[in-house]
Order: sequence, then structure tokens, then C-alpha cells
Amino acid sequence: MVKAYAQEYTYKHPWERVTSASWKKFADPENKRTLSHILEVDTLNHKLDPSSGKLYTTLAITVNAPGPWFIRRIIRQDVCHCVESTVVDAKARSMQLSTHNISLEKFIEVEEKIRYDPHPENPDGWTICRQETSIRIKPLSALASMAEKVEQRCAEKFVQNSAKGREVMERICKYLEAESGGISA
Repeated sequence: MVKAYAQEYTYKHPWERVTSASWKKFADPENKRTLSHILEVDTLNHKLDPSSGKLYTTLAITVNAPGPWFIRRIIRQDVCHCVESTVVDAKARSMQLSTHNISLEKFIEVEEKIRYDPHPENPDGWTICRQETSIRIKPLSALASMAEKVEQRCAEKFVQNSAKGREVMERICKYLEAESGGISA
């Protein structure tokens, strides 16, 4: 069984500001309390393709293992390692992130896709964020007998963490807006 959900959120900020905030969300020490489930972020690769102008990055992200505490006891692991791949096409004003776990995969597969684009109703002032997440417990794992409940609990935690991420992004966007207002004044 797969638990999947999609969310859409409108940032009342231009695409350039929102994507700048996305790059800063892990670096700002003030966000560590809000994003406490994220333990470590390392850049594995970044490349700018000169012919297309696209920026490609790959991050290694270590998070607290998803799900309730008793699941971490069953799987005997407290952390989960993930890889996030990002493609930024500044010409098309599109930023796409794809994240999946590379540990715990014999128990659970999690894939998250996020896309930032100018909002169709106000392309120069707003940004639409579309997020899709799928969570799948492996049928032959130690968690299979309670798969549906575990997937639901994981999905609930992901929704909570997504809200925290939006809170951080909004805070950084407001900071960037104030910063740019101060420079132009």
C-alpha cells in the first residue's frame, strides 16, 4: 500500500525571493529549532550547465527516522539518510526538488517532490509551491503488519514538517523583502 498526498501553497512573494529562501532554509541557525527533525545537510554536488543555464545540486540530508518512537525501536535506527536533487531553471523560472530516502529502504520508501513556479494569477508577485509525497511500507518488512497505520502516522508527521518548512520559508522571504527594501531606500 502507498500513502500519498499533495499540497499546494501560495507564497505572496516573487519567485526569485522564494527560491532564494529555499537555498537559505537549512543554513540559517534560527531555523534549527523549527526544523529540529533535520539533523545535518551536506552539499554533495552542484553544477551549472552553461548551455541550458540550469543549476543542478545534490544534497545529503540526515533526519530523525520517520514515524512513531516504537517504529524506530523495531527498525533499530534513529536516523534516516536522504538525497535531495534540485534543478533550477532561471530562464523558465522553475525550481524542482526531489527527495528520497537512501537508508531504511528495506522498511520504507519515501519520495517527496516540490516545485516552485510563478503563480498564474500574479506571476511577478506570487509563487506557487506544489508538493507531492508518497510513503510506502515494504510488504515483507518487520512493519508490514501495521503498514497502513505506520504510513498514516508518517504522512501526518510529513504534513506537520511541511508546515514548519513553510513557516521558515515565509520568515526568510520577509527577511529578504526587508533587506531588499532597505537597500533600495
